[in-house]
Parts: sequence; C-alpha cells; structure tokens
Amino acid sequence: MWCSENLGDYELLDCSDGQRLERWGKFVLIRPDPQVVWKNLRRHPAWKTADASYSRAATGGGHWNENTLPESWRCQIGGYTFCVKPMGFKHTGVFPEQAVNWKWIDALCRRRMAEKGNVRVLNLFAYTGGATLAAACAGANVVHVDAAKNMVNLAKENMRLSGMETSPCRYLVDDCLKFVQREARRGNTYDAILMDPPSYGRGPKGEMWRLEENIHELIAEAVKILSPDPLFFLVNSYTTGLSGGAIAYLLHEEIVKKHGGSITCDEIGLKVTQTGMTLPCGFATRWEKANGRTER
Repeated sequence: MWCSENLGDYELLDCSDGQRLERWGKFVLIRPDPQVVWKNLRRHPAWKTADASYSRAATGGGHWNENTLPESWRCQIGGYTFCVKPMGFKHTGVFPEQAVNWKWIDALCRRRMAEKGNVRVLNLFAYTGGATLAAACAGANVVHVDAAKNMVNLAKENMRLSGMETSPCRYLVDDCLKFVQREARRGNTYDAILMDPPSYGRGPKGEMWRLEENIHELIAEAVKILSPDPLFFLVNSYTTGLSGGAIAYLLHEEIVKKHGGSITCDEIGLKVTQTGMTLPCGFATRWEKANGRTER
C-alpha cells in the first residue's frame, strides 16, 4: 500500500465503527468512512471532545452535528496550503491520502523539467487542486479541469494560499470527456495526464457520468492527446466496485502497446496514530515512461 504520513496539519488520530477521528490543524472532526468496518474500542480521548461530527441522513446526504467550526480555515498538508471547508456531503475540500501521489507527480515533473525545461500536465476531475499544486510547484504548465465551479474556485484559492498564483495554470469549468475530445480536434497534446473520476456525476450541462460505463472511453480519448514522448498517466479512484488491476489492464491496452513504459497499481492509505495501522483510501494506477521498460 502507498501510504501518506507525516502530513503536517492533518492527522488521522483513530478510526472505529464506520468513522474517522481526524485532526485538521487545531480542529478535530468525526466523519463517516465505509472502509472502517471494525468496531474496536475508541481509545483516543479526542472522540469525546471533537469540534464537529458528520451524520448521514437515511434519505441521503447528511449534516454536521455540534458544529463549533469556522466556515473555513487554512491547513498545511503535504507541503501545500489548503483552504479546509466542511461541506454538506461530509468532505472538507482536501483528500490528504493523495499526498503520496503528489510526491510522485512532483518528482516526475521535476525530472522532465531538468531534462527538457518544459512539461505540460492535464488534470481531469481536478477538484480543489492538490495534484495541480504538485505539478505547478515542480515547474509544470497545468490545465485544471472540473465540472464544479465552486471546486475550481477553491483550487484557485489553494494556489494563492500556497504562493503559486502566478504559476502557468489554466482553470476550466467543463465536462472532462468533452474537453479531451475538443483538445484532440485542436491538435493539443500533454506530456502527463491525471484523473480522479467520480463513481457518478453530472457535467455543467447535466451530462451523466457513470464510471464503469465511461472510464474506457475517457482513457482511450485521453491517450490520443498524449505527446509523442509522454511522461506519466495516473488514474485515481475511490469506487469500491472497480479494482486497480482492472484499470491497469485498461492502461496496458491503451498506452503500453503504443508507448512502452511500466504500470504499477496499489491501494493508497493513511497511517492511524492510535493503532499504527493503515486505513485504505481508494487506489491509484500509474503508468510511467521510465528507462524504456515495458511491463507486460
């Protein structure tokens, strides 16, 4: 498992009975997590003193209980500054477990910058921009695409908070598949493409998205706009009905046969302070053009 730890202002203190106990700077939150299937004793004292907890409603959605939180606050996570903002669907605007991918993106982009002095990165379903920050801080020229305008605005704010507001980053509110198809018609290419597609979703004009039905088309179309000498391709997912191995098979068929390179996939996770164990938080599948190797 690829594990994110020592994340600065974020800490996964404990987890039990379907819930996480988390520290976000000076505030402690309790949030639901379906991966937490164990019901061990809640030994960490912060379970009793959390600043807010999130409860799911039987009809969908949910709400924050005993909420003494500000509307938003800043946290240093994985080397970047984020605006943490508790939302009505339990999220906070940041996925700290992605820091392990941010480090990987940073390293590859810096390597390409050292070799060629330029790298173009496309971040699809880019949310609030953690991966955008990683690529931009390494010197990449980034195109950031998401269908939710409020999330794109948060990404811009995170870039500003991290002191990167003048970096060459283009922000677009758009349907990711349609954007990729337009880029192909324009003849635009990217050295690296990453995506974090949701299980379900809608585009800005009501376009329906279902991961299992649409992921192959999206990846196949995205591969068409890879540059002749591509650097990496990353697919991250939290969808429980889809495996990293399935995405690895797909990437092999669509990328390796044309560009060579190697594929790795694994779960990503967060270290739990109370137990020393690691909580799984989705998976990542990575293709990388490295040393001319081809993984079969």
